[in-house]
Amino acid sequence: MKKNTLNAEKRRKTILSVVLAIICVIYVLPVAAVVINSFKLNTFVKTDTFALPTGEMWAGVQNFVKGMTFGNYPFYKSVLYSVVITLLSTFLILLCTSMAGWYIARVNSAFCKLIYFLCVFSMVVPFQMVMFTLSKTADKLHLNTPWTIPVVYLGFGAGLAIFMFVGFVKSIPHEIEEAAAIDGCGPLRTFFCVVVPMLKPTMISVGILEIMWVWNDYLLPVLVLDINEYRTIPIHIQYLKGSYGTVDLGATMALILLSIIPVIIFYLTCQKHIIKGVAAGAVKG
Repeated sequence: MKKNTLNAEKRRKTILSVVLAIICVIYVLPVAAVVINSFKLNTFVKTDTFALPTGEMWAGVQNFVKGMTFGNYPFYKSVLYSVVITLLSTFLILLCTSMAGWYIARVNSAFCKLIYFLCVFSMVVPFQMVMFTLSKTADKLHLNTPWTIPVVYLGFGAGLAIFMFVGFVKSIPHEIEEAAAIDGCGPLRTFFCVVVPMLKPTMISVGILEIMWVWNDYLLPVLVLDINEYRTIPIHIQYLKGSYGTVDLGATMALILLSIIPVIIFYLTCQKHIIKGVAAGAVKG
C-alpha cells in the first residue's frame, strides 16, 4: 500500500514537472525568437523566423548599429531618459508609499482605512479608462517631462506598493517603535532609523517590480511626454520605420534585445528578494 502511494506521488510530480516545463518553454519562446532574429538580415526575419542565423542570414552587429543610428533621434538620449524616469519614479514610489503604508497601518482611523481601500481599488481600474483625462491633466500641470512624469507613475504604482507595505508593517511589533519613542526618537527618525531597516525585504521587492514596470512601459510616456523631444527606449523602438511605414525587423529585434537584457539580468539577480518581499507583505493584511 505504501509503495503504491509512493509510486502515485512520483507520477504526480513527474506530470507536474512536464507541465511546468512546457509552460516554461512557452514563456521563453518569444525571448528566444527575439535573440535569434536580432542577428538576422531583415529579409530572413519574416521568412525564416525560427531558423538559426547562419550563412547568408547572419547580420552580425549590423542590426544593432542600424537600430542605434536610425533617424535623427540619438539612441543614447532614449537610454538616458528611460534611466532617469525609471530611477526617479521608483525612488518616489518607495519613499512616499512606505511612509504612507506605515502611517495607515499604525493610525487606526476611518480616514486611513478609506485611503487604504482607495489605493487598493486603484489596482483594478484599467489604465484605458483614465488615460485621456490623465494626458490632459499632465499637460495642464506640466508633468510632461522626464523629470516630472515620476509624479504620474507614483499615482499608478501606489496601489500595489501601499498594499504590500501595510501588510508588512502590521507584522512588526508596535513595541519596537514605542521603545524608539521613549529613547527620544520623533516620527521621522523612528521611521527612517527603525522602520525602514525592517522594511528592507518589501522595499526591495516593490522596487524590483516597479523598475520592471516603468522601464518597459510604453503607453504612459507616449501619452504624456512630447515624443519629438523626449523618447524612452520603447518609444524609440516604435519609431524604427522607413519610408511608407516599412519596418526593419532585424534592427527592431536588436534594440528590443538591448532593452530587455538589463531587466533580465536585474530580475535574475534579485528574484529571491521578490519571493521574500511578497511573503513578508502578505501577512495580517
